[in-house]
Amino acid sequence: MIDDLPRPDAVIFDIGNVLIRWQPEEHYDRWIGEARRRAMFAAVDLHFMNELVDRGGDFQDVIYTTADKHLEFKEEIRWWHDRWLQLATPPIDLSVATLRALRHRGIPVFALSNFGIGSFALSETDNDFLREFDRRYISGHMGVTKPTAEIYQRVEEDCKIAPKRLLFTDDRAENIDAAAARGWQTHLFQDPSSWADRLIRAGLIEESDL
Repeated sequence: MIDDLPRPDAVIFDIGNVLIRWQPEEHYDRWIGEARRRAMFAAVDLHFMNELVDRGGDFQDVIYTTADKHLEFKEEIRWWHDRWLQLATPPIDLSVATLRALRHRGIPVFALSNFGIGSFALSETDNDFLREFDRRYISGHMGVTKPTAEIYQRVEEDCKIAPKRLLFTDDRAENIDAAAARGWQTHLFQDPSSWADRLIRAGLIEESDL
């Protein structure tokens, strides 16, 4: 029960599908049609390609190298880089409001996200809230991705907050499970309203803040 948990000393946000909608298939459906999108995603493991970027690979080089290996879809694969700001969008407004409400109340807010160095830098130019975290743990800079235990350990060592006083939200169950295994408080993100309710129930913000 949430009532039995200590009040968190910091709140940690994932970014994709928590603060920014991340559904690249939807955008490709608009750009090239569902049938060709399905064919491309079946022929090329684009999410693994993105994982390589998230692990620290060069944003353009990883994507362009993949594109060069799949000439039938070369142009469309390059869009993963060239149209990034159209791909990683839109912001999830209520989630952004919770981040800002926490900061207004003096609650430290951190980011813990699988995100590339170059792709994050680009997203930061279009989403000013990505610069508002007290600490940012971005996998590309760390060289390790969730749900590897090391990334959570490094967060703990850097922020020096007891695991039981960290509250973490992420949209992927495996990432949440890995954090919970270390004693973190967790919330599986399914929609921004439920996340806002969790923060209110934890006594961190009030409904009037949003």
